[in-house]
Amino acid sequence: MGRYVARRLLQMIPVFIGSTLLIFSMMYALPGDPVAALYGEKQPDPAQIAAIKHQLGMDLPLWHQYWNYLIGLFQGDFGTQIATQRPVAEVIEQAFPVTIRLTLFAFVFTVLVGVLLGMVSGLFADKAFDRIVLIFTLLLISVPSFVLGYLFQYLFAFQLDWLTPTVQDSRDTGQLLLPAIVLAALSLAYVTRLTRTSVAENLRADYIRTAIAKGLPRRRVVGIHLLRNSLIPVVTFLGTDIGALMAGAVVTEGIFNVHGVGNTIFEALNRREGSTVVGIATLIVIVYLVASLLVDLLYAVLDPRIRYD
Repeated sequence: MGRYVARRLLQMIPVFIGSTLLIFSMMYALPGDPVAALYGEKQPDPAQIAAIKHQLGMDLPLWHQYWNYLIGLFQGDFGTQIATQRPVAEVIEQAFPVTIRLTLFAFVFTVLVGVLLGMVSGLFADKAFDRIVLIFTLLLISVPSFVLGYLFQYLFAFQLDWLTPTVQDSRDTGQLLLPAIVLAALSLAYVTRLTRTSVAENLRADYIRTAIAKGLPRRRVVGIHLLRNSLIPVVTFLGTDIGALMAGAVVTEGIFNVHGVGNTIFEALNRREGSTVVGIATLIVIVYLVASLLVDLLYAVLDPRIRYD
């Protein structure tokens, strides 16, 4: 197991470098000059622009800028915002916990509700409840998140007056529940359908029929044998979905006025603050890589036949 983890960690290095280099290059190629944008409609002095670019290292070739960025990362330095002169690490430290909290709420809601609905739907496949769940999940997949967000605002805030239409305090856990449900809606639909299909297929497998024939209690057959084997494809999806939820939070945070990573990226793109976008994207890449490793290790827990040497 230890050697497998070591190999996976080594494999992450080229993936991390390739991903961050691609993101860095895309931000480098953005049209416009972020330094000149500081002066607004005023005509800036070319000498001042050149001095600021030299101070920030923006006059160096792309490969040199990326190398400096990597060196800074290992020292905890994500760069500096051009407009505010604040360290990007400080900006991330302020915005990232809000998005992490929102993502975790959405992830827990997805796992609990999605697996439960999928489990019951798979056990009663082709029955009335199963058809209702399939129609419900199809609606969630079909409706875009921004439409669902505004619909929830209209229903729960303006019609029922249960919640405020926008988040007033991003640190308030209760106010993040509605945005978390909207963020989790698409993932919930996929998890429910994956669980339902996997349960329905495994329910007809030989090992389930053998367990029932041996007289094992139905609760043990379903809770131990059926559920563990049915969760393998679901865990695969959930491992990559953590990063997808964080990326999808950009839209949801904009709808509900949540001051997290999404709001920070939006403002940075408007100002062409490449360092902020690259810094946040780097953290999301790390989340993807770590989640992928944890999913592979979790396979061995769910299926005893899987062993890593």
